[in-house]
Amino acid sequence: MNRIASGLAAVLLSLAPLGAGGTAIAAPTKVKVFIASMFEIGANTGDRAGEFQHWYERYWQKSQPHEARGALKPVYCDGDGVCGAVLGMGKVNSSSSMQAILLDPDYDFSQAYFLITGVAGTPPSRGTIGDVSWGTWLVDYDLGHRWAPEEGKPGEPVFMPRKGYEEYRVFKLNPALVGWATRLSAGVNLQDSESAKQYRQRYLDEKARAAPSVQTGTHMTGDTFFHGPGLSKEAQYMAKLYGADDYVITEMEAAAITLVIKRQFGTDRILSLRGAVNFDQGNPNETTLQHLDPAPGQTAGGFAETVANVEAVGSRVVDHIVGNWGEWQKGVPPLPAK
Repeated sequence: MNRIASGLAAVLLSLAPLGAGGTAIAAPTKVKVFIASMFEIGANTGDRAGEFQHWYERYWQKSQPHEARGALKPVYCDGDGVCGAVLGMGKVNSSSSMQAILLDPDYDFSQAYFLITGVAGTPPSRGTIGDVSWGTWLVDYDLGHRWAPEEGKPGEPVFMPRKGYEEYRVFKLNPALVGWATRLSAGVNLQDSESAKQYRQRYLDEKARAAPSVQTGTHMTGDTFFHGPGLSKEAQYMAKLYGADDYVITEMEAAAITLVIKRQFGTDRILSLRGAVNFDQGNPNETTLQHLDPAPGQTAGGFAETVANVEAVGSRVVDHIVGNWGEWQKGVPPLPAK
C-alpha cells in the first residue's frame, strides 16, 4: 500500500464508529431483498425440503448464520444483499420474529423489498395443487365477530367486522410491484407430480383439475385453520366485504408480517407468494373431517414440487431486483409498456 492510500485508510478508520474495545463497528448490511419463510422440516439443506431449503440452497449455502435477538431462527445474507430467515408459523410467531429482525442494528432495511413466502391452501373453485399465487390483497380472517350458524338466520353469513380494526385487517399490496412479479414469473416451468394429478380428478371444478399455474388474488391470513365449503364461502364473503379481489389462498402469517413492516417502512415493497399444497375443503365424496384427517395414502401429494415452484417463481423477481438495483433502489419502477 502506498503512503497516500495508507494515510487515507487511517483517516477512514478514525472516522468509523468505535465499539467498547476500541475496534471499528462494521456498517450494517444493506438489505435489498428479504425472503421470509415460515418453517423448515429438518436441516437447511440435504434432506426433505420445507419452505426455506430451496432459498437457502440458492442464496446462502456459503453464508454464516446471524442470531437476531428475539427471532425464532438465524438470519442469512449473501454478498448481494439478499437476506432471509425462517420466522415461524402463525401470526404471533412470525410477526414477532420479523419485528426482532427489523430492529436488529446489524441490518439496514430502509430500501429493502420483502418477499413473504410459504405453502398454503386454495379453494378448488379458484386453484389447484402446485399453483403459485401472488397476493394482490391480504385480509386478516380473525378480526371480527362470529357466531354459530344455528344462532343466526338460515343461509346468512355468520361473520361481522369488528370496529377499530380498519387499518390492519386488510392491506392492498402495491399493484405496480405485483404487476412486475406476475410479468417476471410468466413462463416459469412449474413442476407437478403424478399423485397430485390423480388427486385433482376427485374434484369437479375446472380450476381444481387443471395443471399448476401462476395465479393472483387475495391471501387470507388466519391462525384458525378454517376448512370446509362453509368457511371457504365465508372467506370469499369477507374478501368481497372488504373490497378485495377473490379469495384464492388461505395461509397463517402474511397480514401480520405486513403490519409489522408497514409500521416502519410502509407496504409499497411487500410481496406475498404462496404455493398451494392442499384444497380448503374435501371433494364431493368426503366430509370435511375426512379431508382433514385422510386415510393413509389419501393425501394430495405434490408438496415437494410446490415448494420448488415457489422458489422458481420468486427467485425470478429477487434476481431481477438485485440485478437492476440502480432502477429499484429508490422505489418500484413503472411497468414497461407491453
